[in-house]
Amino acid sequence: MTSIRFLLFLLAGVLVVSNGCTPSESTQHSLDTAAGASISFQDVASPAGPGSSTPTLHTTNEGVVLLSWVEPHAEGGHVLRFSQPEHDGWSEPKTIAQGEDWFVNWADFPSLISLDDGTLAAHYLVKSAKATYAYDVHVTQSLDGGQTWSPSVIPHTDGTQTEHGFVSMLPSSDGRLFAAWLDGRNMGEGHDGHGSRGAMTLRAAILDRAGTLYGETLLDERICECCQTSAARTSNGIVVAYRDRSDEEIRDISVVRWQNGAWSAPQTVHEDGWQIRGCPVNGPAVAAAGEQVAVAWFTAAQDTLRIKLSFSTDEGRSFGAPVQIDDSLPLGRLDTILLQDRSALVSWIEKTDGGAEIRVRRVYPDGRPDASSVVAVTSVSRASGFPRMARSGNAVYIAWTEIGEPSSVRTAVAMLSGGL
Repeated sequence: MTSIRFLLFLLAGVLVVSNGCTPSESTQHSLDTAAGASISFQDVASPAGPGSSTPTLHTTNEGVVLLSWVEPHAEGGHVLRFSQPEHDGWSEPKTIAQGEDWFVNWADFPSLISLDDGTLAAHYLVKSAKATYAYDVHVTQSLDGGQTWSPSVIPHTDGTQTEHGFVSMLPSSDGRLFAAWLDGRNMGEGHDGHGSRGAMTLRAAILDRAGTLYGETLLDERICECCQTSAARTSNGIVVAYRDRSDEEIRDISVVRWQNGAWSAPQTVHEDGWQIRGCPVNGPAVAAAGEQVAVAWFTAAQDTLRIKLSFSTDEGRSFGAPVQIDDSLPLGRLDTILLQDRSALVSWIEKTDGGAEIRVRRVYPDGRPDASSVVAVTSVSRASGFPRMARSGNAVYIAWTEIGEPSSVRTAVAMLSGGL
């Protein structure tokens, strides 16, 4: 059983581990034999304003990278904006939405994607009641490249003043928008999911360009309360990754798959056996290309902090043995993308003697890892958020929140070669 003291450290983002914690022999060997040139990121002046935070990145079908973020609005409240690469920097920001009643959080943040026909879709979170975790998902779409945006639509139809968030959106293969989210309709006003309250659920729905909802579906009836979800499109369907929750409080990573017109039963990616009576606020990341799927995740099973990555060659029906990604003291807050040679690039935050660093590591489909590379110095504080990545050709973009008075979104890019 994970100790209460360890859990408190974990939830605070400050992790302390005995020097005696070492990787297993097989995992250590994979890191000892890591090779390859380090990846060098160059800063790109950010288009985000003072106080900006929670960036996300997405690549369109045309290879255009979209950067979105939240920042304070001059007249009060918050505003969701976006930009794209232009010349050697970013374009002038465009506004997606603005509101004074938003739920703005370091771990549960808005996003922006592009559908197959170029329609843009964004989501943000709006308070539904005074309770801290009473908020709804709002989805808006733009048919003209972000010049104008439709009235927002709420994809969940329960109408309860409970938690709805941690959204993953994808372009569905039929041209519509797919969205999955954590849904607290069974939890009442609670957030921890204990006692007589019901559990957090994972649900999904489809939206068309007019905002009409289709097929709101329950994907898993009991999952971790506040870990990010992640979704990717394969050749024949969709894979959604999330942190599951058993009756015994095992909170390992699971996936559900949409194929042949139906959702699969939840399937554990790897049985870490992490038993923890509380949410670690550290969700997985999934990426896919064709039939290949890569899932990266954080675990602290046996009180040993690890970031792992597993590949699947059959659209997520089965996964290979996990590869250790971290350098021994990870905070998690990871992301992953696939490169053109089907290797995976994973980003995460690693604790250091002086604070923390954003690092990346490339792992090849056979499990061989390159050496890790440092992107930037950061903080263990929750305010440093979750760095995000996206790729366009041989350019890899990364965005993160830099703590300050005020905070600011920073961006960098690396040009990869050698089999990318």
